[in-house]
Formats: sequence, C-alpha cells, structure tokens
Amino acid sequence: MEIRPILSALMRNKTGALLIAAQIALTFAITINAAYVIRDRLAIAARPSGVDDEQRVLAVRYTMNSPQNIDAMAQRDLRSLQAVPGVESVAITNQVPLGGGGWSGSFAVQNRRESPSVNAGMVFDDGHLLPTLGVKLVEGRYFRPDEILVIDPNTSRDNPPTALVTRGLAKTLFPNEASVLGKTVYLGNTADSPALQIIGVVDHIETPWAQTSERHLNSVIFPQRLLQPYNYYVVRLRADAAPDTRQQILDTLARNEPDRVTTRGLESIADLRAKRYRGEYAVAGLLLAVTVFLLIVTASGIVGMASLWVNLRRKQIGVRRALGATRADIVRYFITENLMISGTGVVAGLVAAQLLNALLLRQMSLPPLPWGGLAFGVVALLLLGVGSVLGPAMRASRLSPALATRSI
Repeated sequence: MEIRPILSALMRNKTGALLIAAQIALTFAITINAAYVIRDRLAIAARPSGVDDEQRVLAVRYTMNSPQNIDAMAQRDLRSLQAVPGVESVAITNQVPLGGGGWSGSFAVQNRRESPSVNAGMVFDDGHLLPTLGVKLVEGRYFRPDEILVIDPNTSRDNPPTALVTRGLAKTLFPNEASVLGKTVYLGNTADSPALQIIGVVDHIETPWAQTSERHLNSVIFPQRLLQPYNYYVVRLRADAAPDTRQQILDTLARNEPDRVTTRGLESIADLRAKRYRGEYAVAGLLLAVTVFLLIVTASGIVGMASLWVNLRRKQIGVRRALGATRADIVRYFITENLMISGTGVVAGLVAAQLLNALLLRQMSLPPLPWGGLAFGVVALLLLGVGSVLGPAMRASRLSPALATRSI
C-alpha cells in the first residue's frame, strides 16, 4: 500500500492526528515509567527477610516497670514462654527484622579515621535468636554458650570480641575476599573503636528499617544480652501449635508482670512485613490504576478518532470499493494510518520517557530504564493502537459502495 496517499490525507487533518500522537506519547512516557516503578516497589516488598516461615515467628516488644530485677525477670519470662504448649523456641533481643526501630552502627575494616565505614544493623543474640528466627548460617560457626555476654549498660561498656555478619555486609566490607572468617571489623573508625572477629556468616537477616537501598543487607550479630527494661521476646511456634497459643503467650507475660507494657502486642514477622511494605503496595496499586486509566483513555481516543474518520470518509471508502478495493485493503489502510500516528507518538514518547526517568533517577534512586522494557512498551502501544482501530476499520470495510456513494 502506498504510504504517500495516507500521509497526504493525514496532513490535511493534522490536528486530530497530532492530538492522538501526543496522547500516545504522554501515555507511553508515564506508563513505561509507572510500570518500572511498580516492578521496583513489588520487588522490594517481596524481598526475603531471612526468617524461615514468617507466620510461625512471633515478636513482642515490652517495657518492664521494675528495672532493678531485669535479668531475673527476663529469665523467668523465657522459662515461662518456653513452657507454653505449642512454643518451639524463645529468644530475647534488642530488635527484630522489619520491626521498624532498632540499633545501628558504623563498621570499618580499619580503626583509622580515613577508613571508609558502612552502616549496619546491630542485632543482640542471647544464643537462641538465630535458631528461633530460622536464619541460615552459610559459613563458620554459631556462638558458643560461653561467648554470650550479659551486659548491664549502666555499669559496663564491654563489647563481645566476636560477631557474625550477613553475607551482604561481608561482600561490602571485603569485596575481594573469598572468605571473611577470622577477619577483623571495627565498630567505628577511630583508634579506640572496639574490634570484632568474624566467626561466621549468615545468609541474611533483614534490618528493622528494611531500607530500599542495599543497606538493608547489612547486619552484625553480637553474642550478648543487654540488661535494659525494653527488649523483644521472639517466639517460634511449632507447626501444630493451637490457634490460642498467641493469647497464651500474652497471658503468660501478663501473669509474670501485670504492669508490663507490651508495645503493639504480639505480631508475627509476616504481620511486620505487611506493615512495613504497606506503602510499597499502595504506590504500586495507585500507579497501576493510573496506568490502566491512561491506556483506556488512549484506546478510547483512538477508537473515537478512527470512527470519526470513517464517517467523514464514507464517500472515499465507497469510491475505493467501487474501483476494486477489497475489504482487506480498507482495513489495511486504516491500520497503516494508525501505525504511522502511533509510531510518531511512540518515538516522541521514548524521548519523554527517558526525560521522566532521569528525573526519577534523581528523586528515587532508580536505575535507568532497561532497553528490554522500552522495547516491550513500544510493541504494547503499537498493538494497543492496532487493536483500537480494528473495530472502526472493520466497520468501514463493510460499507456498501452503492450506499457510500449515493450522493455523488
């Protein structure tokens, strides 16, 4: 089919064609970036926490009203919780994955100010935490009972000499090392920074904040129990635990200390995940709604414009049919015309999409749009255009030559 006659017809009615092309360009730029942000948000929300079977691992944050007997009360709580039917294991710690708040510090490979440091979460393990969470040890060993320190922050500034690190932090601190076992890291980068010998590497334990950056991979696990009036109890339930086990746990803590304050009650790691990533799902849902709306509006615009052109060209279509044009020729004419308009819009949309992506790179630290995604967007928009014009084109092909040319 000749392209020149179609182009000449479009040039005689530039306004409609330009409006459709501009709409396609805007839709392409917004939807391709929206789809990329949606994928990024959902990927963040789907990241593993490092906890095995998040539904069975529960956490309760408490504050004791009798801080003078913290150790004795904590030991009584741990024994009582372990005795609850359906409880598999119990641990005490200062923070939990996805918990929203906790401890962090700067870690360096040298205790000198010029040495770069990396921020990481600081997890305190009483010797039962990692088994209770179900965190996988991928290298080295776990803490021995004699390595667990009980530290009163009011009277002691001791630090354990050993620690475990996550695989992500190990790669960040020692990028060129095949193994980090026996390596020394410092809590800080000054001359008096405490030294820690790495005795093991765990696969992953999510930080309480679950940052969107690579910092969420960084955690250091210390073999210590801190005597402070506020901590977390972490409980792993057996697979066959009764439905009322959660309430029994809360009742047990209430019996041990009726005046205890439990912040947020008893929550599973899955509950904490849902809370932490609620914003990611909200953003993804909103952008998905915007994307669908824009696609519907664009498709409706193409259908409306094509239908208008069919009505305006009834005589032209009738003449072509009378001169021997087949139904397929008429359909092909409108599809080719639409591809020319859509192609112009997509080319402009590619430029606009890159400009919008550059803005998102600065505001949201997103990586550049992948060429594969852009190619998919181009094909999708062109197919949307063809699909939208197909109905009006089929109606045009069914016009009777005699009826269409009756007034000639």
